[in-house]
Amino acid sequence: MIKQRGSIMTNEGTNNTARQIIPLKAWRFNFGDAKNGWYRGADDSNWEAVQVPHDWSIKRGFSTENSSGTGYVTGGIGWYRCRFNLKPQPGKKVRITFEGVYNNSMVWCNSNYLGKRPYGYSTFVYDITEFLAPDGDNVISVKVPHTETADSRWFTGSGITRPVYVTVTGTPCVADFGIFVHTEDVTSESATVIVDTELDGGDALVRHTIIAPDGTTVAEMTGTKASCKVENPLLWGTESPNLYTLVTEVISNGEVTDTVQTRFGIRDIKFDASGKFFLNGKETKLRGVCLHHDAGCLGAAVPKEVWRRRLTKLAACGCNAIRTSHNPPDPALLDLCDEMGFLVMDEAFDEWEAPKNKWWQGHNVNPPKLNGYYEDFITWGEADIKTMVRRDRNHPSIILWSIGNEVDYPNDPYVYSGFDIMTGNNDAGKSEEERRYDVNRPDARRLAVIARRLVKWVKEVDTTRPVTAALAYPEVSVKTGYMQALDVAGYNYKENLYEEHHKAFPNAIIYGSENGHDPRAWEVVRDNDYICGQFLWTGVDYLGEARGWPVRGADFGLLDLAGFEKRRYFHRCAMWIDTPTGFLMPARRFRENTPTIACYTNAKSAELFVDGVSLGRRDVEHYVCDWEVSSHEGTYTATLYFADGTTREISIPKPGTPKTLSVSVWNSERSECGAYACPDEVHQIEVHLVDENGIPVTFGDGADTDIAVSVSGGELLGIENGDIADLTSYGESHRRLFHGRLIVYVRVPEGKAEVTLTPADNRFPAVTLTLKRI
Repeated sequence: MIKQRGSIMTNEGTNNTARQIIPLKAWRFNFGDAKNGWYRGADDSNWEAVQVPHDWSIKRGFSTENSSGTGYVTGGIGWYRCRFNLKPQPGKKVRITFEGVYNNSMVWCNSNYLGKRPYGYSTFVYDITEFLAPDGDNVISVKVPHTETADSRWFTGSGITRPVYVTVTGTPCVADFGIFVHTEDVTSESATVIVDTELDGGDALVRHTIIAPDGTTVAEMTGTKASCKVENPLLWGTESPNLYTLVTEVISNGEVTDTVQTRFGIRDIKFDASGKFFLNGKETKLRGVCLHHDAGCLGAAVPKEVWRRRLTKLAACGCNAIRTSHNPPDPALLDLCDEMGFLVMDEAFDEWEAPKNKWWQGHNVNPPKLNGYYEDFITWGEADIKTMVRRDRNHPSIILWSIGNEVDYPNDPYVYSGFDIMTGNNDAGKSEEERRYDVNRPDARRLAVIARRLVKWVKEVDTTRPVTAALAYPEVSVKTGYMQALDVAGYNYKENLYEEHHKAFPNAIIYGSENGHDPRAWEVVRDNDYICGQFLWTGVDYLGEARGWPVRGADFGLLDLAGFEKRRYFHRCAMWIDTPTGFLMPARRFRENTPTIACYTNAKSAELFVDGVSLGRRDVEHYVCDWEVSSHEGTYTATLYFADGTTREISIPKPGTPKTLSVSVWNSERSECGAYACPDEVHQIEVHLVDENGIPVTFGDGADTDIAVSVSGGELLGIENGDIADLTSYGESHRRLFHGRLIVYVRVPEGKAEVTLTPADNRFPAVTLTLKRI
């Protein structure tokens, strides 16, 4: 069966004579320049065998010679070559799709140059029909000159970091990302489904069939512009993400020349002038998080199942929205948001015509470097944003198109004459001279001109969703016209302006596009109808934007780099979960070296007991209360008192002496699988240090033991412990526990793989497990 992801197709392995997909996974890689790498006849036998998606920068260690902003990892030049067998066939059209190559990619097919794409997050397609080898032995060559590592404010990765595939169709066929399906007049009784189809290669009959989530056919229609009514639709929403399938057939001279399946959802979204957001007519607060595109030791080449684990945990704390900071995301992430019911703010750029500061010696350490996407924006900006919207527009999860992030950041580089001094949210420690108005810098009024142009380009492709941007300095952007160019305005860390701006501009729709973890930033959303939501910075820790060596990442997440829950995750659960909730956190030394037990809860008050002895009842403020204790001795139990009069008890036992490693394989269908069985190609092995009763030991003696990992029958992809200051190369097959835990990623192509975890100095027993792909 062939599926279209939004407008991206994947092959599930069954035969379809009208459309064939050939995933290109096995490649040869050369780190460094290769003089004849483009040449079909070049000898690549000594090149490294790799599987794409692939990120060469993540396994080559960390060095202060590289940029702190991108995580102290290396860049350089990389070459990739892939062979695939396909002979030219009369009447067939052959295209190759790259979902993302970072960056400045140059591509050849059988020594024929196809083109260049600078932006490392854009999907691009080349027609290679006329370049196929007569004998079917084809070579794709890709040069990736990522020589400047200080070209971004966060980790980027290097190489072919997203999937590549070849598509074979007849002609005429559906154009690249040429199907647009959307819905109107949506109610629980009926909905209108509208389909626009763009063809490549001439006119033809286009036939559409709509398949309901249960597999039944609910409607049929024909034409490149077609519409129909679906009765009693199953609506797509955050709690019930129902997905329909549109089967599109292109028919020429009685022959089906192309068939595409497009998943879509029937749903209605609306931001109204009162500032509220409605999903299917129901007011919905956006409980969102911002996400960068990396996953710790995996770099930018992140398997879909890794994202699924992360999103599952975010959903469990009440999160219902994702902002793709600050670039077009991996299509697989959007697939998951469709499947799991997340609302998405799909973001295009971090900079436009002018460069932002790229800190390479530590955050706010002068002088910055200035390389970045601005060098390509003027030439490629229109193509890149239209590609993103055209590629992603069929995803029901997407509710906002974002044209940019903090391009209005003061003095970085834009200035406005109405302010003598402008201070941004990351300007702590900057001198007054750096923050003063400088007539020689670009004028911030230029941003309104660019914004209007970007909004126009978006709406040339999709008018069904509003356009937004994340504003760093709305008090200036509302004066320059930039804010007025947007349908919906996102405010970054400007909760103090919500009330003032709502009164001054009552018809402006504003929300928190980037917010800190302070519960008061959520409470202002909770308590005011005119603010429809917030997006936390961030949902998961990420690489890059490092404060300085040896720290190589940023720890703003609810989850750490390994995807484990941090303390603030449980605080967020208390804020975002509607049902009675509470969590006790083990003793940590916060106030003047005094151990403190914290209770995160949406209760009104809580009373803490240690071995049955009360330590007092506390009122809950901002979803937390705490008690000073002498140490974590005994079992702590808290009684929670909720507003409705109900009570609940929660407890945490004292961990004993660490005894062994507890291992489990995470998968979304755990109840249907054996202990170490998993349907995913990439197995995620969660490792915890536990005592004799199986209680996790998160600190103290043994909680930082080094663990060596060996794999047979599979491939060790990486080991992550979540410590952003751990400088052990990700290319190593060992890593120490951090807070008594780590995660191991192992690819199991088929059958079984054996994994052995060996603690250093035989401190704890080695553990061997057999992974099974089912």
